Amino acid sequence: MSDPVGRWRITWMEMWDQDFVDLIEPGHFRFDDNGLGHFIFGAVEGRIDYRHSDDGQRIDFTWSGNDEGDEKSGRGWFELVSPDTAKGRFFIHCGDESAVAISKEAS
Repeated sequence: MSDPVGRWRITWMEMWDQDFVDLIEPGHFRFDDNGLGHFIFGAVEGRIDYRHSDDGQRIDFTWSGNDEGDEKSGRGWFELVSPDTAKGRFFIHCGDESAVAISKEAS
C-alpha cells in the first residue's frame, strides 16, 4: 500500500455479503496521513491506528469502536495487490474474523 492515504471501498468480505457491508453507508476504510483513520461496514464502525511497512506493501492496524452500539475492538492488516487494490483480514476481539478486499476510490 505504497500510498494508503484516502478512502478505500470494501468490495468483498468473506463473512458478510455486500448488502450487509453497505447497510448504513457504502462500507469503507479511510487512512489519514497521520497514521489514524476510520472504517464502517454493516453496523460496525471504528477508529483505526495503523502502521505502514517500510516496503510500502502492508498496513497493520488496531481499532476501537462499536458493533450495534456495543463497544468492540480488534486488529487487522492489508497487503497491496495492485496500486489501487488490497486484501487482508479483519478481526473483532473475541469475536468474528473475515477476509476482506478493498479498492482505493478516486480523490
